[in-house]
Amino acid sequence: MLELITGFGSVTLIILVGWLVGRLGTLGPNAGYVLSMAVVWIATPALLFGILADTNPASLFHLPLAVAALSALLTATIYLILGRLFLNKRGAPAVIGALASSYSNAGNLGIPIAIAVLKDSSAVVPVMLFQIAFYAPVTLAYLDIVTAKSERMDLRKIITTPFANPILLAALAGMAWGFSGIALPQFVKTPIDLLAGAMVPMALLAFGISLASASVLERGVSPRRAVVVSSALKIVVMPLIAYVLAHFAFGMRDDALLAAVTMAALPTAQNVFNYATRYNIGTVGSRDAGVLTTVACLPALLLIAFLLG
Repeated sequence: MLELITGFGSVTLIILVGWLVGRLGTLGPNAGYVLSMAVVWIATPALLFGILADTNPASLFHLPLAVAALSALLTATIYLILGRLFLNKRGAPAVIGALASSYSNAGNLGIPIAIAVLKDSSAVVPVMLFQIAFYAPVTLAYLDIVTAKSERMDLRKIITTPFANPILLAALAGMAWGFSGIALPQFVKTPIDLLAGAMVPMALLAFGISLASASVLERGVSPRRAVVVSSALKIVVMPLIAYVLAHFAFGMRDDALLAAVTMAALPTAQNVFNYATRYNIGTVGSRDAGVLTTVACLPALLLIAFLLG
């Protein structure tokens, strides 16, 4: 419990620092945008490449990864359906909402929660591998295409546009290096690790700065219904889907089952806000979903631990 509270406390403090910096205007009016772009273009690709380059490709395919992938994709699909039918969300805004409902905060909250609840930090690895090696690159590639400035895109443009995305390029390069079986030279690994280590604090600072200029769920500004739907899907529906898949489809029991459901109940990652900022789509909704799910996930995780632990 102490580790769980410490993890949430650390994240909260960094967000509060970002909020204070935003309120004081210390870093200027564009600080949040600059930090978000640094996360998307520099820190996240470094983290992605470093993890995948040191990963045995065979470890990418096992039951926890299947549960993480299927539960996220099914939850995102539910949001896309609800968004079309009831929320008037289509195209890129619907995709950002789907990410808010299914993209887990495994990078910073996941590790302390895994240690506190599961006594095993490796439980976050399947979630991180799925999200950074597949989910983020594919989703951002789609957003690159649908938000392209040109009115008409030919086939060559459609094919080549995603490969200008640094996250996709980092994923491909990291997996290629992982397949080679060659260890990264230390003079390469060290700066990559330093850049990767900046991802979490910069993402949290950018998130905090974004809170300084607007109230969460502000009337007339925040898409409240969409935020509530994505938050409920993330904290309630996605863990239920993970439980059904893990228990009934894959026969997982005890610690393995608890790990799968716990990881599914993690709150919306701050990276979703950074991605939304990158495309200037759904920034308010993704920010608000991040706040709501972060607040709601602690009682949800405690309930999961009580029921399955």
